[in-house]
Amino acid sequence: MKPRFFVAVILLVAIAALAANKPDFSGSWEFNVEKSRNIGMMSQMKMVQTIQQSNTSLDVSSHSIFQGSEQEMKTHYDLTGKPAINESPMAGPSETVTNWDGNKLVTTWTSQGAVADSKVVRTETRSLSVDGKIMTVESVRGSNPPVVLIFEKKR
Repeated sequence: MKPRFFVAVILLVAIAALAANKPDFSGSWEFNVEKSRNIGMMSQMKMVQTIQQSNTSLDVSSHSIFQGSEQEMKTHYDLTGKPAINESPMAGPSETVTNWDGNKLVTTWTSQGAVADSKVVRTETRSLSVDGKIMTVESVRGSNPPVVLIFEKKR
């Protein structure tokens, strides 16, 4: 076997192995208020997230009910590291950049601040339990304590 061919085969196998280790968040997830932390008024919310994932994207459709009002929201995560524009419920349009950090999906949300020419940066980290039945979404802004949302897989 030629050395170049051998190296190419090893690289392809290594890339496939790395891709295979990435968690699959696909499915329907129900927000668990009791297990979540630092959620403030969200403790009164009912929410279900439906996720579709491919090698290059993760799309989240959220359906929530808060104080009798229903809301639908869609978020697109580009898994190739390219920026995407998404709506943030409290901050309006945000630029999101998503990358894998081991088996965690890390997204940086950047939006306009309340003060002219200022930016607000929030980091969101999404992970799965070993058995794939619990999804944790940790969101932190600056030195504030993280908001930790726990979701249980419905299907």
